[in-house]
Amino acid sequence: MTVRRIATLLVGHATLAAMPALAAPDKDGVEMREISPGLTLPFRALAPGLPPVPDYGKAKAPPLPVAIPEGFTPIFNGRDLAGWHVSKTSRHGTAPVFEVRQGVLMGMQSAPGQGGQLVTDRKYRNFELSFDFKPDWSADSGVFFRTTEEGAGYQVTLDYVSSDRAYTAGPGLNLGSFIGEGGVQVGDVPATSPKLDPAQAAAKPQPDYAHPPIEPVPDFWKREQWNHVRIRVAGDVPHVTVWINGTQVSDTTDTANHAVGGMVAGPIALQVHGGWQRWRPGDVLRWRNIAIRELPKDAK
Repeated sequence: MTVRRIATLLVGHATLAAMPALAAPDKDGVEMREISPGLTLPFRALAPGLPPVPDYGKAKAPPLPVAIPEGFTPIFNGRDLAGWHVSKTSRHGTAPVFEVRQGVLMGMQSAPGQGGQLVTDRKYRNFELSFDFKPDWSADSGVFFRTTEEGAGYQVTLDYVSSDRAYTAGPGLNLGSFIGEGGVQVGDVPATSPKLDPAQAAAKPQPDYAHPPIEPVPDFWKREQWNHVRIRVAGDVPHVTVWINGTQVSDTTDTANHAVGGMVAGPIALQVHGGWQRWRPGDVLRWRNIAIRELPKDAK
């Protein structure tokens, strides 16, 4: 045996000797340690001579805090999709993945390009909607209201997409914009961009959302963190105001009621955008603390 090998073994024995021994076990033979205030875990050695380590499989964490503003009523219970359903006719897709984990509603495409909408069973007229939102960069989403199951209605956008549509003027301005969706328009602004002829389309640069650009984000937005969103909708001709993290980011009234059939009450829907240019494989949207305060019929 070489001198180096002997020295290595001696160091190893010294390290093992210095390791803390298991404390006296409880009546079940498990050592309990408080690793932080209020969090106690069982510790056990995974093999003879190894130091004890936390056994997280037996952890009992405290419940996550629920933050519902005063006067609001939860419409997501933090456990399952009660009160909601996946649209079977949405143009963005009919089989999105919506799951609840640790009090968080998670939305994903079920396959590349296949998004969809999670829709409230109830219809709402005038309301304030409050929720926390944490999307992956650069997943595209929005909140629909007074919408059909197919997705023709009004929308408050919640995405990082910069486009040539008239309602955007630069990066980040789709965070909290009031637009029409699925052919519905707001004011005199078309819901879709003017069609380009083939030559123009070929010359137009196409976004690569598989490798999204690092664009500047407004000061009010916390990228890759939880953001608080509040949306107020009032009036048969909707007046829509949006706050993100306490900052008012838009305040718009439509020129007329452009909802399908002139509806003044309809479902609320959460969007997982379809297509692959606005969604990287594996992207996830997250919502929590979804709550609503209904307003009087004559609210403006």
